[in-house]
Amino acid sequence: MKRTIVTALIMLILAPLNVLAATYTLDPLHTVVGFKVKHLMITNVKGVFEKFKGTVIIDEKDITKSKVDVSIEMASVNTNIAKRDEHLRSPDFFDVAKFPAMTFVSTKVEKAGSDGLKVTGNLTIRGITRPVVLNVEGPTAEIKSPSGDIKRGASATAVINRQDFGVSWSKKLDGGGLVVADDVYISIDTELARQ
Repeated sequence: MKRTIVTALIMLILAPLNVLAATYTLDPLHTVVGFKVKHLMITNVKGVFEKFKGTVIIDEKDITKSKVDVSIEMASVNTNIAKRDEHLRSPDFFDVAKFPAMTFVSTKVEKAGSDGLKVTGNLTIRGITRPVVLNVEGPTAEIKSPSGDIKRGASATAVINRQDFGVSWSKKLDGGGLVVADDVYISIDTELARQ
């Protein structure tokens, strides 16, 4: 009996050390899902997606068991030009009536240097799924916010070819090149809120 009580006490004391993973959600007030793409081959047009949700599971003991699952509402695209945003929502680009969401689901997480990760996953746009690698800075250590929430931060970048996802509208320029370049640079800066 005494041995059972001692064992139970030791397990209670060590329990916090054995926590394998923590679940976080993307904080919509402190997350920016952005992109940029060359226009006329001379300048970058930047935009954001304003509505999204996502869950990140971080396994501190074995980072390779961590997971990412994000869904972005394509109709929430905002480049600060209403006419351009309507064109992006049209069948020429995102076709949001048929394909309302873009999703990313991780398939592999691995360490990259001392403070980064490479997160490989399936990105789906317009119903087409392709593997994409996110280069991640972080995640940072946890901190307690003034409101008492537990947070950590991360930044992720990737480059995709929009043609791979059926986003193919463009026009050729007289001097060569395209009105809209094929390479799209994605960036995500996020605060993660522990659940």
